[in-house]
Amino acid sequence: MKSIASAPGKIILFGEHFVVYGVKAILCSIDKRITATSQFLDEKIVRVSSSLGESEMELNSLNNLEKVPQKFMKPFFYIVKKALEENSTVKGIEIILESDIPAGVGLGSSSAACVAATASVNGLFNKLSKNEVVKRAIQAERIIFEQSSGADSSVSTFGGLMSYDLKNGFQNIPSRNDLSFIISNSAQIHDTQDVVRQVRNFKEKNEDIFRKLCEQEIEIVNNATSALKENDLNELGSLMLKNQELLKQMGISTEKIDLLVKEAKRTSHGAKITGAGGGGCIISLVDDSNRKNTLDNLGKISDCFLAKIDYNGLMYA
Repeated sequence: MKSIASAPGKIILFGEHFVVYGVKAILCSIDKRITATSQFLDEKIVRVSSSLGESEMELNSLNNLEKVPQKFMKPFFYIVKKALEENSTVKGIEIILESDIPAGVGLGSSSAACVAATASVNGLFNKLSKNEVVKRAIQAERIIFEQSSGADSSVSTFGGLMSYDLKNGFQNIPSRNDLSFIISNSAQIHDTQDVVRQVRNFKEKNEDIFRKLCEQEIEIVNNATSALKENDLNELGSLMLKNQELLKQMGISTEKIDLLVKEAKRTSHGAKITGAGGGGCIISLVDDSNRKNTLDNLGKISDCFLAKIDYNGLMYA
């Protein structure tokens, strides 16, 4: 018996970093997925396989996840451990992860993997509701990222457009916009935690400037919410460029990202960093009139691909 589930990655349209300080962020899932396939094993082991590597643990070692040599694998062993305990089962389980999403570039691959694996593993016993999956996936993700807001896992589970802020949590944005984005990878390695610390240091040294940046970002997010309702691509693109300038002022852009944004501006409606910055990806808003030219231009200087909003979220096979 195999249990198969898949979950989409995500992009942040507005509000990255500012969300930590109370500003609302807008994010959406994209039509690039991670698929998890789980099955029982005869041996009393847990095996996790992905394009990033393979790891095994004996069942009697699951209480000590610190023994997992690859840190990014810990959430998957945690997911199996909880499922076995809740179902009073002592069986080996294998999880195979297959991904359409580049890892470590701010597209929510780790969260999507946690969502897909949670649904897949528990599906060997009973299929969980999306509400239950997201709760467990966030717990698993926090094995590595203790301060995770859960925003990535939530948008991956439910799909579509969402807003998130510290006060109100997650709110669905009722829209069926058929937005298209070119996602361009700077190929610059970055550490999200380091970039978050960099922004915090900037804030502490420039309190007045940072407060004004937050005020500007609040206005951008409010205007973007209206533009999404009206499907105004020109306004959305303009707001993305304004958002990019704020992120640049905080020092999280790079020469390569600046080059990608400059090139994207030539043909797209607008472009900006998505995620932590300091590397990773930019997103460029396009439609039928400028999609090919933007893809061709950015393709000369980066690995890039087209993505649309995914409205399905978590799916069982």
